[in-house]
Amino acid sequence: MFGGDFLEAACLVPDPSEVAWAVDAASGRRPGSLRLDNARIVDVFTGAVVSGSVLLAGRLIAGVGPEYAGAAADATVSLDGRWLAPGLIDGHMHFESSLVVPREYCRAVLPRGVTAVVADPHELANVLGPAGPHWLLDASAGLPLDVFVTASSCVPATTMESTGGRMELADIAALLEHPRVVGVAELMNYPGMIAGTERELAKVALAAAHGKVADGHAPQVTGRALQAYFAAGVGSDHEATSVEEGRAKLQAGCFLFIRNASAARNVEALAPLVSPFTASRIGFVTDDVEPHDLWRDGGVDSGVRRAIAAGVDPVLALRCASLSTATYFRLPRRGAVAPGYWADLLVLEDLATLQAQRVYKAGRLVAEDGALLAEPPVPVYDQALVAGTVRIPALDPEMLRLTAPGTGSVRAIGLVPHQILTRALSVMPRLEGGDAVAAPEIDVAKLVSVERHRASGRVGRGLVQGFGLQRGAIASSLAHDNHNLIAAGVDDASLLAALRRCAELGGGFVVAAGGRPVAEVPLPVAGLMSPAALGAVRGQLNDLESAAQALGVHHPSPFMTLSFLSLAVIPELRLTDHGLVDVGAGRVVGLAP
Repeated sequence: MFGGDFLEAACLVPDPSEVAWAVDAASGRRPGSLRLDNARIVDVFTGAVVSGSVLLAGRLIAGVGPEYAGAAADATVSLDGRWLAPGLIDGHMHFESSLVVPREYCRAVLPRGVTAVVADPHELANVLGPAGPHWLLDASAGLPLDVFVTASSCVPATTMESTGGRMELADIAALLEHPRVVGVAELMNYPGMIAGTERELAKVALAAAHGKVADGHAPQVTGRALQAYFAAGVGSDHEATSVEEGRAKLQAGCFLFIRNASAARNVEALAPLVSPFTASRIGFVTDDVEPHDLWRDGGVDSGVRRAIAAGVDPVLALRCASLSTATYFRLPRRGAVAPGYWADLLVLEDLATLQAQRVYKAGRLVAEDGALLAEPPVPVYDQALVAGTVRIPALDPEMLRLTAPGTGSVRAIGLVPHQILTRALSVMPRLEGGDAVAAPEIDVAKLVSVERHRASGRVGRGLVQGFGLQRGAIASSLAHDNHNLIAAGVDDASLLAALRRCAELGGGFVVAAGGRPVAEVPLPVAGLMSPAALGAVRGQLNDLESAAQALGVHHPSPFMTLSFLSLAVIPELRLTDHGLVDVGAGRVVGLAP
């Protein structure tokens, strides 16, 4: 069913013969390929629901409305009064956070009605440099899911971390030439943008020169700084967490993406902003979704359902997740059930629950009752490129020592449940021979970041409060944005065991207790993803989190949360291999407050 050129052809402008067929079918001069009868058609342009038929001409919609009830077609299907809506588009996501490669992600979301995603291969780029985004383009080619890509813009995100690769302006410019690259990815160096630095402004200029968008990333930026950020020409933001922040960004001309991620659920807070007036400037994104959330709740469809449950009109929510997002990214012929548009369609039993009964992709029935009708093709890509990317020296306990600055309180990273924000805390550590060590009685664990790209031996050390660890350690090679090894633990023997096993796996998640590994999820694809099926990865992750809970971990999504603790562009305090980073001050700081 799925040809090898399925996506590459569907992502480009239709050829003249396809357009001619659609015109002839609409006019009645030639039969269509398929007629969908007795449908309640969601019109995302006007907000109306139209009863009638939809005539397809191959991959395109030829005509819509009651006048097509008897139109000539090679085949007809009655929808028996079901709703017919455009396919959903995820405006910003990272395959790496799902822990699976694009083919497996496609298998998870396409049956739920997600027909396109805009992926930022930022994590791959931090490990592999420009080869990472190019690998993703190869690994997603030919899938029955439109995978658009944005050119990763901040690699490395800051000067306060070590990465495996860099993305220079020339690399971004080269990627923007690809037809499936739709813009410059989230500009996370918002202090540099606000300061008007030449390099940051040049990234926006590159997007404009190619007629493409520049995505934003401006958490908690307000006032004149916010105005300066969008004055640069940045087009969007997905970091708003409150209605006040979201409204300010809309007023600044921003296209507001509402995020529903595993560690950052912002839909309920921002849903009041969706109105007939703003719907053209709002979309939905997943950003970072873990396997068990993807398996249980789906992709961007989950955020749309949450918005509807929070009181957003279903037709408005659908518009945001289809036409509005397509329009922002300048994707013609996408996001609506209308003549000349790609036939990416959802058949729904009920608008409120948004459960796809059938999914049509480019005019073909690809999924029914939550299951694909055929396996997606296996893309051809360089497997050696993404293997063996975890390189560390021999680790010893001395490398993990955290010397205390005195006998007073010290800085610690404070976790915030259901958010990727952290708090800069001051805690009284437990001291052993002048070293600060974990204090499980006040929920404080040691946190370490080990450079893993060049085996430099560089280690950042700090403290974190909020995991609930009472013994053992947890470790990850997925650590935004540098993707060095990061681990939190109560004893050094377990920290070392978890870190060493991470390296042996070529990347992954590890739980260790009593100085030995007890559970793991291998992630050998660049140390970020697994080639296994989503269901298998989900099972491994469930076992892993059960093992972590046995050590006392009570924080929701502990490994996703751990992976964000080195993200030095999100307030307030982070840890990289260079040390503790005060994000607001933009510098590495010591333990002393």
